Amino acid sequence: MNTGRKFALTGLVLWLSACASAPETRKDSKLTGPEGGPATAVSTAPKTGDAKAPVQPAPVAKSLSGQERDFTSAVEVARRGELTIAETALKALLEKSPKLGPAWTNLGIVQERQGRVPDAERSYRQALALEPDQEAAWDCLVRLSARTGRAASLEAELREALTKQDSVARRTALALNLLLQKKHAAAVAEARRALQVSEQHVPAMQVLAQVYAREGKFELASMVLGNALAIDAQDAATLNALGLVHLGLKERPQALERFRQAIALRPDFAEARNNLGTLLNEGEDYAGARVELEAAVKAAPDFAAAHLNLGNAYRGEGDFPRALAEYERVLQLQPDAKDPYFNLGLLHLDLEPAGMDPLERLQKAAAFLGQYQARGGTDERTAQYLKDAQKGIDRETRRRERERKEGLKKAAEAAAAPAKAPEAAPTPTPTPGPPATRPGASGKVSKDVR
Repeated sequence: MNTGRKFALTGLVLWLSACASAPETRKDSKLTGPEGGPATAVSTAPKTGDAKAPVQPAPVAKSLSGQERDFTSAVEVARRGELTIAETALKALLEKSPKLGPAWTNLGIVQERQGRVPDAERSYRQALALEPDQEAAWDCLVRLSARTGRAASLEAELREALTKQDSVARRTALALNLLLQKKHAAAVAEARRALQVSEQHVPAMQVLAQVYAREGKFELASMVLGNALAIDAQDAATLNALGLVHLGLKERPQALERFRQAIALRPDFAEARNNLGTLLNEGEDYAGARVELEAAVKAAPDFAAAHLNLGNAYRGEGDFPRALAEYERVLQLQPDAKDPYFNLGLLHLDLEPAGMDPLERLQKAAAFLGQYQARGGTDERTAQYLKDAQKGIDRETRRRERERKEGLKKAAEAAAAPAKAPEAAPTPTPTPGPPATRPGASGKVSKDVR
């Protein structure tokens, strides 16, 4: 493997879901924000704003202790990745307590993990019908709408709802919606309006800091997130966001520590796992990266960025089949993506899997790199990698031509040379029997003659 070549990784995505927004191009890492992978537990408490990162189960009334126990149990099952069982448990709970809003939100999250978007949206909206200011349900719905290309229609819906009744939860949801549409000035305005009503509202602080970081104002973003952390030191989303700000400030050790802190608080926090794995990939700790990234895609199966980075970890370890499968998974999740083609090109250029024809492998490398360019890929290394692939193709083609000519030459020489009879050792005259086997037409002695 050519360890000098680096992966194509598409961007510093500032604590936003990789599935929720288009990343900004960055050559050496694909980092994501705290809300990328679907959660397995959410809270109605206003301190959290990450629908895609699990938090503690929502509190329920003391009189519903039995439902609370069932709810917590279902959440734990979902955290273990047993989504079908979790869905069954949540539906059973909702049959008994249909007005339990957090259960509807978690049901939507489980359904979203299973790829059932319409069902998930219905569950989120049912949660909001019961509790119009449930932060987690709004956050999930906003991100789902952004991923499915309906952010503008939800923006209109939120604005209309705010004309009838203002609320911090809806205002923050609108701010996040605008951020996902890259309407930064409008997002800042809405986040500030939310903070005017509730100055310690952490989700609004996180949206505000995201805008600052996207604009390169990392010191300002750090200050806002520091205030958020002072309000809630256990908010994993804030810690993950701070990790990304540290990276913007070129403070890699601090970034690693923040990501690890976020993971310690929420082990199935897909974005923090992805971010830590990305940095470990960059440091060529591929085994460590693999552990983090496998956990990320287990927590969020549709997390394209994590699948891309996991493919890179497998490639770094020399595991061609697994790397190939991860890159192909990214293309299934994001058919219009271009970076997987770049990485597929490098995979075929650098690794030599058993059983694959060398010429076919190099031709595929060139084809994938060509597809990357055709889709608008602009990595400046592409031209050199295409040259490397073409040199390999030319070298392999010449080698095969030499072997073909040498084979023809040897065959001609063998045909022209007189056949040699085998020397017989002096022995007593044998009893007459069948005639001795003759050399074949090629001039080569048969294998059964010594």
